[in-house]
Amino acid sequence: MLLSTLLAPLGISEGFQDTEITDIAYDSRQACPGCVFVCIQGSASDGHSYAAAAAAAGAAAIIAQHPVELPPQFVPQVALVKDTKKALALMSAVFFGNPVGKEITVIGITGTKGKTTTAYMVRSILEAAGYKTGAMGTIGAAIGDQVTPLDNTTPISYQVYKNLRKMADAGCRYCVMEVSSIGLKDSRVYGLPFQVGIFTNFSQDHIGGVEHKDMQEYLECKAMLFSQCETGVINGDDPCVGKLLENSTCRPFFYGMGPTASLRGENCRHLNQPGLLGVEFHVAGSLDFTAQVGIPGRFNAYNALAAIACCHSLGIPVEAMKKGLLSVRVKGRVEPVPVPGNYTLLLDYAHNAVSMESLLATLREYQPKRLICLFGAGGNRPKVRRYEMGEASGRLADLSVITADNSRFENVMDIIEDIKTGMHKTSGEYIVIPDRREAIGWCLKNAQDGDIIVLAGKGHEDYQEIEGVKHPFDERVVIQEILAAMEERK
Repeated sequence: MLLSTLLAPLGISEGFQDTEITDIAYDSRQACPGCVFVCIQGSASDGHSYAAAAAAAGAAAIIAQHPVELPPQFVPQVALVKDTKKALALMSAVFFGNPVGKEITVIGITGTKGKTTTAYMVRSILEAAGYKTGAMGTIGAAIGDQVTPLDNTTPISYQVYKNLRKMADAGCRYCVMEVSSIGLKDSRVYGLPFQVGIFTNFSQDHIGGVEHKDMQEYLECKAMLFSQCETGVINGDDPCVGKLLENSTCRPFFYGMGPTASLRGENCRHLNQPGLLGVEFHVAGSLDFTAQVGIPGRFNAYNALAAIACCHSLGIPVEAMKKGLLSVRVKGRVEPVPVPGNYTLLLDYAHNAVSMESLLATLREYQPKRLICLFGAGGNRPKVRRYEMGEASGRLADLSVITADNSRFENVMDIIEDIKTGMHKTSGEYIVIPDRREAIGWCLKNAQDGDIIVLAGKGHEDYQEIEGVKHPFDERVVIQEILAAMEERK
């Protein structure tokens, strides 16, 4: 691609010698001959300091916000712009062929909670309607069953467009993206035209440090999505909606449980069968049908309403909504695993006291015979987290199975002792099985009809980190291996 083509969206049309460009780099370690190097100023380092290294690696041009020092033997062209993060986004769109709108339709989801689950609900509905759909967010970049890890929930713009290009080339008609407030603040989706933007909810989070200075900035950053989308699917029950939409340019469509929402959820109740925990509710207003959702928790009725409203705006039929919501699975988020007995086995990423308390309180609503929680805690992390996790499980589970998680550079037994400190503040029963595989095996062998067993902490992870080494450990695989061995011994 010619340099002139990349610079055109930046408004730069003269003052440079045109040349063929091989790639765009924003990390000097990835700079290569013929690339454009973009100097990005981050919280930990400033790319302007590495311009010389990029030049030495053969960069043909450098995009910067201020003059940079270069050794005399290297003479890449330098273009100055007001904001290199925005420049990177605009150039990345061009470099990867501007797929958005022409080849792939993008749906963005922002909010404090529910982004991942809502994204996978939308994806499941669209695929039930026959549209291959990619996803980008916390779990990674997903195309079909293939998931590529991402550095952030919303990655840097170059990676956003690189993944959109892959999705379009793989035949994806849609991409559902989690759009974080930090991603919006950092211009990671700058200029990206979203067909639909979804707002789930707003509460305290991401304040301080390198994130947001206060709640006002946090909300203002989330609000940016609704000046980049055509239709805004908005949780009308959230008290922050007025401020969120103050300067928006989208066409709003409101969902919620309140009487004024265009799309309403009514009469929410539990679905409870062995291997299937979920919610059921009536959809009223713009549509009229009963929705069944294959993920537990009444709060998931809100996430499902958001997904329904989004897909309704895209013209997706109700039958696809029904099918997609009942079959939706979010890897590592209250994910059911098939088992031969009349009990329910779930995997979840809950790895701190807040998420564990929410998870276990939700599962208690389904009135299990026993609620069994298997969990550990991460090494080289604050001890108070372990105390709190032990206390949460001790209060809410009928039985806690304390085991290993990512012990990192700590002794597993030391971590377990810290968990027991919190456990001893409660009257909860527990057993200790330090080896996680053995602990999972114990749960499967001792499961009783009507039990709900949740393996907490790993979720979508497929490894255990011990002494700095990540060992393969996908709980789905481990469970199937244990069940197969149990069957052989019969």
